[in-house]
Amino acid sequence: MRLLVLSLLYLLLAPLAHADGEPLVYLVDGEKYEGFYISPKPSSPFILLLHDADGLTEYEIRRANMLAEEGYTVFAADLFGQGIRPVEDVDKRQHTGELYKSREKMRRIMIAALDAAVSKDADINNAVIMGYSFGGAATLELARYGIPMNGFVTFHGGLQTPEGQNYSTTRGKILVLHGGADTSVTMEDFNQLEKEFQQYNVVYEMIAYPGAPHAFTVFDTDRYREDADKQSWERFLAFLKETL
Repeated sequence: MRLLVLSLLYLLLAPLAHADGEPLVYLVDGEKYEGFYISPKPSSPFILLLHDADGLTEYEIRRANMLAEEGYTVFAADLFGQGIRPVEDVDKRQHTGELYKSREKMRRIMIAALDAAVSKDADINNAVIMGYSFGGAATLELARYGIPMNGFVTFHGGLQTPEGQNYSTTRGKILVLHGGADTSVTMEDFNQLEKEFQQYNVVYEMIAYPGAPHAFTVFDTDRYREDADKQSWERFLAFLKETL
């Protein structure tokens, strides 16, 4: 009985644990970051999954498990720090704002996440980076940085290019999945990004789902749009088969 109680207590104290996955801690500037790693087998193609503005939550873990069921190794990275999962909008803006202001730090955290995945034998030479909302903006940050990947995918992510950056060194195809009714990342942003892709000869695909607002893939919210979610997920899975 005591062993059973201890096992239940462990599950309660380890929210990132899962029957088929595990928490994975890595260091950046001496600070701990805790992601979620899951792998059907070591030789599986790899996906780095980047979270939205509320940090790494059960939403990203659910998506990671969905991808693992499709046969992919996934590391849902933590960009804010171990235990930092903001709930209030003001806190979300604080943590995303800090990384938007320090793009170099944002990149270092993501590269550290890739290194952590390599320590678990992930094959980052056969890999795609993808993200939701803030994580989508972070995904495009690495695309502009020129990190070599098979592909980059953004779901309702930020699309604006920071001053002084461009897509001239992008290495990998980009898939943009956007809500046509998104008021925070507008169709003007969407169209401007396409012009930039064309300017720098990026291999890309962009889809806008009519009537879908920002965060249209997030289950159990008033922004969730089932049709757009299912269509974008199906296109994403097809993209993975095409590129990995």
